[in-house]
Amino acid sequence: MADKRVDELLATMTVEAKAGQLVQYFYFTAPPGKDQQPKAVEAALDRGGAGSLLFVFDPAETNRLQRRAIDGNPHGIPALFGYDVIHGLRTIFPVPIAMAASWDPETIEQVQATAGREARAVGIHWTFAPMVDIARDPRWGRIIEGAGEDPVLGAAVAAAQVRGFQSAGIIAGPKHFTGYGAALGGRDYDEVNLSEYELWNVYLPPFRAAVEAGAGNIMTAYMDLNGVPATASRWLLTEVLRDTWGFDGFVVTDANAVRSLVTHGFARDFPDAAARAIAAGVDMEMCAEDPANDQLPQAVAAGTVGAEALDTSVRRVLEAKARLGLFDDPYVDEDRAREILADPAHREVAREAARRSAVLLRNEGDLLPLDVAALSSIAVLGPLADSRRDTLGPWVFDADLNETVTVLDGIRRAAGDRVRVEYARGIPVEQRTFPSMFDGDGADVQADPEGFDPATAFDRAVQVAAAADVAVVVVGEWQNMAGETASRSTLELPGRQLDLLKAVVATGTPTVALIMNGRPLDLRWAAQNVPAILDIWYPGTQGGNAVADLLFGAVSPGGKLPFTWPRTHGQIPMIHSHTRSHDPEGQGRRYWDEESTPLFVFGHGLGYGRISYHDLAVDQDTVGLEDSVTVTVQVRNDADRSAPEVVQLYLHQRHGSASRPIRELKAFQRVVIPAGTTLPVRFSIGPEHRRYWHPIRREYVLDPSTFDVHVGGSSAADLTVSFTSEG
Repeated sequence: MADKRVDELLATMTVEAKAGQLVQYFYFTAPPGKDQQPKAVEAALDRGGAGSLLFVFDPAETNRLQRRAIDGNPHGIPALFGYDVIHGLRTIFPVPIAMAASWDPETIEQVQATAGREARAVGIHWTFAPMVDIARDPRWGRIIEGAGEDPVLGAAVAAAQVRGFQSAGIIAGPKHFTGYGAALGGRDYDEVNLSEYELWNVYLPPFRAAVEAGAGNIMTAYMDLNGVPATASRWLLTEVLRDTWGFDGFVVTDANAVRSLVTHGFARDFPDAAARAIAAGVDMEMCAEDPANDQLPQAVAAGTVGAEALDTSVRRVLEAKARLGLFDDPYVDEDRAREILADPAHREVAREAARRSAVLLRNEGDLLPLDVAALSSIAVLGPLADSRRDTLGPWVFDADLNETVTVLDGIRRAAGDRVRVEYARGIPVEQRTFPSMFDGDGADVQADPEGFDPATAFDRAVQVAAAADVAVVVVGEWQNMAGETASRSTLELPGRQLDLLKAVVATGTPTVALIMNGRPLDLRWAAQNVPAILDIWYPGTQGGNAVADLLFGAVSPGGKLPFTWPRTHGQIPMIHSHTRSHDPEGQGRRYWDEESTPLFVFGHGLGYGRISYHDLAVDQDTVGLEDSVTVTVQVRNDADRSAPEVVQLYLHQRHGSASRPIRELKAFQRVVIPAGTTLPVRFSIGPEHRRYWHPIRREYVLDPSTFDVHVGGSSAADLTVSFTSEG
């Protein structure tokens, strides 16, 4: 039915009407300095020249613009509304890197299904998420949007997000295809140079998983990839994405990326840019300025774009609209939208997600969980502890700040009337050195209260800590220090946060550091001197309640790091899956001024259980190349309470036709182990886990070899068994 309708439309549409379907306009009602933009976009709607709009999230406004699109199009074709629903719309969930730290695909899928439900309710049909770029340089600000350094974890997280979004009836748009996270120096938008070996073995697997999960859209990347802009790479967009993987959705560019082909020095002019993007495999152009795709009719007339190629792209866009049911039901039920946005069940999903994503980095002397019955006073310190905006994290546009629960709010609610909770900011808010285009008019940035005196505030915070039974210090980065155009040259704690932490510890009061962040930070001093460190990330709308649940033991932390945590930015890049050098014994002494090991290894995370691993075994010592082995391990919890644990399996190929990493994550399971119980955990390791892209043969290969299996609670797992694959 849908195909017949699309065929009929294509047969009657003019070239100009077809070109209009391949344009997506930014639409801001009052963008600074661009007051004429809404008029220009509405004029395009009136002539049938806009196939899609983005940044519209008010249901009434969506309906108004949709009517204009349908009325202005001679064929009554509705517009597709897209939006950056990155980690929630009205209900804000933990940032994506935090959700990856849960190592829990089921929770991740539920989170994005909930976000998708809110988005579809207000008229959003398509989200520019998930971001599935592998990030191995934490200076890059957009590490916060992805799943970290590992392709296996990244693929699982990518697939879960796609399933979640699309189960709610919105199109998932994995981005940025591909390699964007490997920008030189961690500088956003910079060029990328990756070998095919890295592309196929590390950077492409999460995209392939997203495609296999059914993603309806793929977004191109801005930058040059190995000398060719990704938005004009036929190898990427056609040979890999469509011919090899069988992707049948539509491809959209990142903002202005077709026009940018001229800026790159790749295309001659905008008509040339539009033609070369279409030839590479781009379908729709996202633009904040005059679209290059407006030049497509002239390109067709000149023969630089074939009529069949144009029809193919238009067909993909129209089919997406048909699958969403927009030709039959293009409008939003505004009353129903309000009900869905207010659904309290969504806040419970957010609270559980924040609980599961927190990572307990250190817990000396079992300071955590805090026994609230034994406490009379708690000091909560640091400006981030009571910042609603920072609790949510970046990439948030439609949240209700009034319902955001800060760390201070959550602790006060959980502590009740019997425990005195005293708050002190201690230090001023740290501002970014260079404002970003995402900072807007400043409303997105926390500010110090009027009359704030830094010296007095610091002394008071130390006094409050000294008088308390326990001090909870919230340190990290302000939310606008992470995300797009928010790379950093250092991982140091901004401002005087380390000074405050040192002064609080010096009082002798037991101290808990809560880290609010989207990347690893320099915690060398804290890791030696602060007894308990809990990474809470940017935990979202219910963050404060979730943090209190963790601090007071209502739940046990179960998150694990999705990246290797370096000691200092001078060690970057540092990953767990590196190859063995000729001097493996010298791995820890490569720098003369610092250890060459991470501060916290990939997969690290503690809990309130007493977890141990025993009796690792394989069911066969020798298998054929195409055969599988079953790996079994016994995981025991000797604590008096149940606890979650992420059981991780790593593989090392001892020899073969190429050097292989010392350890590669191949499988994981998040399980809950009851108190005093041993739980058997099983994995099946098949040829798909041992296959890799060969750097010389340029194909996937299986080598006969001996494989070491490591299973445990992190990439440092010391329980090992081996098997041999022959053939």
